[in-house]
Amino acid sequence: MRNHDLKVAVVDDDASVLELVASALRETDAEVVTYLEPRTFLERQDLASFDLILSDLMFPDQTGIDLLRSVNQRTRKPKFVIMTSNASIPTVVEAIKEGAFDYLAKPFRIHELLTLLERVRADREPVPRDEPRDFAVGRSAPWRTLLDRARRVSELTSTVLILGETGSGKEVLARYVASFGPRAGKPFVAVNCSALPENLIESELFGHARGAFTGATAPRRGLFEEASGGTLFLDEIGTMPLQAQAKVLRVLEDREVRRVGESRTVSVDVRVLAATNLDLGIAIDRREFREDLFYRLSVITLVIPPLRERTEDIPLLAERFLASFGGGGRPKRISPAALELLKRYPFPGNVRELKHAIEAALAFSHGDELLPEDFTLGTRGAAGPVPRTQLRATAPSEISAEQLQDALRQSGGSRVEAAKLLGIGRSTLYRLLDQLRLEG
Repeated sequence: MRNHDLKVAVVDDDASVLELVASALRETDAEVVTYLEPRTFLERQDLASFDLILSDLMFPDQTGIDLLRSVNQRTRKPKFVIMTSNASIPTVVEAIKEGAFDYLAKPFRIHELLTLLERVRADREPVPRDEPRDFAVGRSAPWRTLLDRARRVSELTSTVLILGETGSGKEVLARYVASFGPRAGKPFVAVNCSALPENLIESELFGHARGAFTGATAPRRGLFEEASGGTLFLDEIGTMPLQAQAKVLRVLEDREVRRVGESRTVSVDVRVLAATNLDLGIAIDRREFREDLFYRLSVITLVIPPLRERTEDIPLLAERFLASFGGGGRPKRISPAALELLKRYPFPGNVRELKHAIEAALAFSHGDELLPEDFTLGTRGAAGPVPRTQLRATAPSEISAEQLQDALRQSGGSRVEAAKLLGIGRSTLYRLLDQLRLEG
């Protein structure tokens, strides 16, 4: 069974909308259930288990706001978002007053939906402080050296740049740093910069005043303010537009933010951790990343070794993932032959790929032991040696339609995997697909 990080319910009487939204959300590792009518959704007894409810505004016998009220009578835990083709100001105001987290105006683009999902993830309760330490598993020399450095810098206020390949655990390391030192237990806000559309990134980071732009019906704090007193983690910082980079640099230097549409500034006390799998040196040469921001972020740099360079950690990680997934009601173990198979495989997707491999093996196994034949490694392509220099920068303007189509073919149609193959963020991939009018 998949260990999803978000549980989402989508309620809409249009089956095509349900299919589109559910498909996009599932690619982000969210667990998604769909309903054609509010009544069947309300019959569930576990509404509080959802992190997010996406609901259409108009149904034959009630409205999405009626559904929101019904949910609130039973629990106020889930974030609730209205989807509507009539995003009038009175309707939006009423929904917000009733406790809606936000709204999506139909027809919306996929990147708008993914941006919303990132905000929900960032707005959740902080991860329990023991979890990052618990999951920082490894005994290899490179890994223990890295954790020792991370523990030392956690006591400082310096910005930290975390470098590592896709799936190597950059956010896990960021949470590990934040779990020690004077900011332990304070807010930890994580944002995926590649998931933020260019026209909204400044609003998301710095906040906005009421009426600052269409749809800004109320003032809102940005993520810098949300993280004040704690830590802001800027993941995939290499994909951030240059204009936003300049403003982030100003915040780091002045410790003040200015909301979009306001002239006054607000002081923030926040420690910034940033991460990327791109080669920022190449991005600087291409004038896609500011050199002054690079030096401001990389006061301290932590480089995560790829999993293939710490193979002795694979058994420990595999056992940890096995324990976290459970074994379908029966205890499981990994056979020595299967462990040898895992240690020989280069894991181009790093720790994330290992986690998914364990999850899939559990689904295929029949006994108490995971065997080599239960694993389906390297199905994305040949499992040969992987180049050691995977930190790269791909200029979106240089990506052709043929390259996009080839990446989608290699990834079996998965946009998430295609973006990884190209070394770009998901929002960049969706923008390129729109521009080139390709069907992904």
